[in-house]
Formats: sequence, C-alpha cells, structure tokens
Amino acid sequence: MTQSFSDLGVSEVVAKALAADGILEPFAIQKLVIGDVLAGHDTLVKSPTGSGKTLAFGVPMVDRVEANVPIAKRPCALVLAPTRELASQIVEDLRPLAHARALGITAVYGGVGLEKQARAAAKSHIIVATPGRLEDLLQRRAFTLRDVRCLVLDEADRMLDMGFKPAVDRIVKQCPEQRQTLFFSATLDGEAGRIAQQFTNNARTHEQVATVSHIAKVEHRFLTVAHEHKLKVLVEELSRDEQLALVFVRTKRGADRLVKRLSGQGVVSVAMHGDKSQRQREKALAKFENYEVRVLVATDVAARGIDVAGIAHVINFDPPEDRDVYVHRIGRTGRAGATGVGTSFA
Repeated sequence: MTQSFSDLGVSEVVAKALAADGILEPFAIQKLVIGDVLAGHDTLVKSPTGSGKTLAFGVPMVDRVEANVPIAKRPCALVLAPTRELASQIVEDLRPLAHARALGITAVYGGVGLEKQARAAAKSHIIVATPGRLEDLLQRRAFTLRDVRCLVLDEADRMLDMGFKPAVDRIVKQCPEQRQTLFFSATLDGEAGRIAQQFTNNARTHEQVATVSHIAKVEHRFLTVAHEHKLKVLVEELSRDEQLALVFVRTKRGADRLVKRLSGQGVVSVAMHGDKSQRQREKALAKFENYEVRVLVATDVAARGIDVAGIAHVINFDPPEDRDVYVHRIGRTGRAGATGVGTSFA
C-alpha cells in the first residue's frame, strides 16, 4: 500500500505545499525518518546523496517550528551544511514549505553581503548555515542560538573532512542542551560516529545503503587510459550524446585547466570550485541547469551542493580518493530512481 506524507503525520498545510511542487509520495528514507523526527526523537541517518534526505529532515522540522514565535526568540531551528551550494539548495527546497506555515528561512554563507544576511537571519525562524559564516555572525552578536530547539547537521562527514569540527563544536555549545538533534552523514563510522554520539541522546538510527537504493541504478564503467590520452578519451565520452555531464577533477587549478583544454577541442564547459566567487558559482550552475552549458567541471568540495535533475553522466577524470568519495561523485547521476552512467579513468 502506498504511503503518503499525511500517513506519516505531516500536517495538511505542509502536505499540500509538497503536492503543489509535485511531491506526492515520500522516498524510502523519508518514510524511515519523518515519524521519529515528528515525535521529537534525536535521529542519526546514514544515507547516500540523492536519496531525498533534505525533505527527510526538512518536512518534520518545518512542521515542528512554531510560526508565532517572537523575533527575540528566533532562530528556532538551525541546519549546518558544509558548503554554500548545499546551504543554498536546502533553503530553495524548504522555502515553499516554510512559507506555507508563515515561517522565515534564510541561508547564511560566505561570499555575499554580511550585513543584509545578518538582518535576514536575525528575523528568521530557520537558519541554514555554513559553520564559518555562522560563527562570524555570532561573534558580531547579530543573533544568538539560545532558543534553537532543532539542530540539523547535514553531510556531517564532509564538514569533518573540511576541518570544520572545532567550529561545529563551538556552535553546538551555544545551542540549548534541551534540543532535538538530527545527524545526517554518508558514514557513521570513525570520527563521524563519535561526534554523532557526542551531540545526540538516545537517538533513533536509520541506514539506507547506497549500493541497494541508488548506486545499483547507475552503470559503472572503468577505462584504462594513458595520461597523454585522457583529454582525447574525455572528448569522445562527452560526444556520445547531448545530455548533462559532470566531470570531476582533484584540484581547483586542474578544473580551470581542463575547461581551457576542452575549449581547445570545441567543447564548451564551465568550472566550479572554491576559488570562484559565489556569484560565479551560481552563474555556472545556472548555465548548467538550463542546458546553456552541458559540461560542468568540478572539485569534490564544490560539487557537494549540486542537486541538478538530469545529470546523465558523471566522469571521474581524476580518480576519487576512496570509496566514500566515489559514492558521493557517482551519486550526482541516477538520482531519485533514474538511471545514469558513471565513468572512471584509471
């Protein structure tokens, strides 16, 4: 029997907002998580990219925040994300739901005007932030976290990889001890598992295995390519069809260099990495989403916030460091039940 959001306990107003966006049935991870979050439990979730985790925490979080909280008691909910792209994407996904319940939601990240961002955040019920910029605003006393009742750590493993643990520790200490904590990560092993236990109490744990739910829907291809032939083979791969392709490289310099080399072969592409300004990154992503440019060359960190429907190909021009990085990369294609192709050069 098909389960609806209403069956999970989601309010009618939020269920209608989801339906207005064409979202009628919850994904598997949402079915697992939403009930526990609505019941107020701390929750640990191991879930692959592209599984629908944003709505898994976002839907019940929006439902649990009180709309009539005075400005002096805001923010009420905080989502921490590793990159500005991911923070921006989360806000974009949750804004229709928040507005349906008359809630303010704001993204807080670097690369944009600080004062305007601070004013908006201070009035918002929900803040979605990167750790660095959030600490800047807290140090300026733009607002406090003393009334946060729901704390979400999204892609917590990546925040650790990026060196944000000290900042995250300081931020969490500013939140009330009596709060609900939701911890989402691609792994619950090692350091990620330790801080998950540190930040939560009697948490419910859910795991969705990537190899079953997602990665199996992707065709995996591994090509042995001599270094001097990599560009030629890449151009051949990109010439197979006119669909969107995401190409991964290890370094920012490598991304810019590959864009230039592809241009010399008549292939138009754009680069996305941490040295680009926020405006440049948003412009590149918009061109990609709108099919103005169908090849996006990205580093791992920059790609964390990319949530673009229709990416048919992921190409590892430079090999991933380990299995987890491979899963994150390939997770950009074959999303939400669609099929895709992941090609790795070796």
